[in-house]
Amino acid sequence: RFGSGRAMGPDTCSARKPAGSGREQPELKQTPLELPPETVGCGEMSAPSGGCRLTCRPEPHCHTDCLEAPLSRAFGKLGWVVGSHPWIFLLVPIALTAILGTGFIYLPKDKEENLEEQYSPIGSPAKAERRFVQGHFTANDSYHFSISRKSTEVNFACILAVSNTTSVLEQEILEEISKLDAAIQDLYVTEENRTQTRYDQVCAKYENFCVPSNPLLAVWQRNKNLDLRNVTFPIFNPTGQPIYLAGTIGGTFLGMRMGKNQLLVRAKAMRLLYFLKTQDGEVNEHSKMWLIHFLNQFSNIEKSLALKKIQVVYFTSLSRQLEFQATSMTVIPLFHLAYLLIILFAIISCYRCDCVRNKMWTAAFGVISAALAVVSGFGLMLYMGVPFVIIVANSPFLILGVGVDDMFIMISAWQKTSLMDNIKQRLSSVYSKVAVSITITTITNDSFTNQSNTIVGH
Repeated sequence: RFGSGRAMGPDTCSARKPAGSGREQPELKQTPLELPPETVGCGEMSAPSGGCRLTCRPEPHCHTDCLEAPLSRAFGKLGWVVGSHPWIFLLVPIALTAILGTGFIYLPKDKEENLEEQYSPIGSPAKAERRFVQGHFTANDSYHFSISRKSTEVNFACILAVSNTTSVLEQEILEEISKLDAAIQDLYVTEENRTQTRYDQVCAKYENFCVPSNPLLAVWQRNKNLDLRNVTFPIFNPTGQPIYLAGTIGGTFLGMRMGKNQLLVRAKAMRLLYFLKTQDGEVNEHSKMWLIHFLNQFSNIEKSLALKKIQVVYFTSLSRQLEFQATSMTVIPLFHLAYLLIILFAIISCYRCDCVRNKMWTAAFGVISAALAVVSGFGLMLYMGVPFVIIVANSPFLILGVGVDDMFIMISAWQKTSLMDNIKQRLSSVYSKVAVSITITTITNDSFTNQSNTIVGH
């Protein structure tokens, strides 16, 4: 016996007499044998000379289950405890769910969802930079409104008027656009207490006047004899006060150059922008109420005016948010259908013709367990004050999918246990084999869901 490639001593190998031989064999000369490095760590090998057999000391193996093995033993003991006291592990989760489920009383109702709060983290650098900009570039929507000084999205309504002819720079086209503009500014909202919120109360103002929806239209309304053939682009200077037309006139065709500008030969579209006050508090709420009323009444206004020379489309600062909410409401019935299909699949797939091996009730309780996890988890988050946002509405679907998958794994492991063992032994065997992998996948899935839904939404 030797190891580490060291030379063997003189008594390492000795001569043997062949079996059944009466003659005495001559003594063999014993010489040290040097092993090559590649023989170190082998189990057994034959000596290159003589009849002796050399054995190497095996190297110790590297154990890679230093974490899995103790966890498996611990879960095995947990399975034994569950099998010993099943009623405790059945009633305690139900009682805990009932207690935590009362947290749903803190679920906000009819709360307006802010897309920025839902999809941006709390301490993002963008929000810090915005606060820095707001501290140096203040804005007053009630007296000195300037859209270029705004660092947040403002409340607004936008109408795009497209001419059915070659250009909007015609008297008849501008007449229809002016009628539409007057009808929009005449809109008012009647609240529950009978008070009315008019456009001139919520509009963004510049020196006590509402900011005009379109500067060129405002100039034409003050002087309808304006020569529309001499309008320059992008800057028009009709009365000594230059106005910028690049953001309000579209589909332009330019003519000869006149200084730094060019003659506006024709334009296909005109944009009307109605800016509203965006300060926090009651003023902002009134502005949003007016915008919702605008969205509800615009189709009626369009029909009453019977516009023939222009086509109009509209958009507001609330349109995107309202579309998100409407989409979520249309998807909810599909989620209900998906829940039903998963539950039916989980229960039916565990059906067996053999009454002993039939596991339909096990599958049903597995689905109920996932439902208890949803109720208790959401209730705990609401108790802790975590705000509920619309993007976490898909969490029950994910929890149900993960829970059903783990249930299938445990049922498969249970069916592989010995029928001769008692309940405690079988549960201990199941827990020791599958609980480690189930725990790892559950933690991974929960971490991903938490990060993408709760943290970002919060």
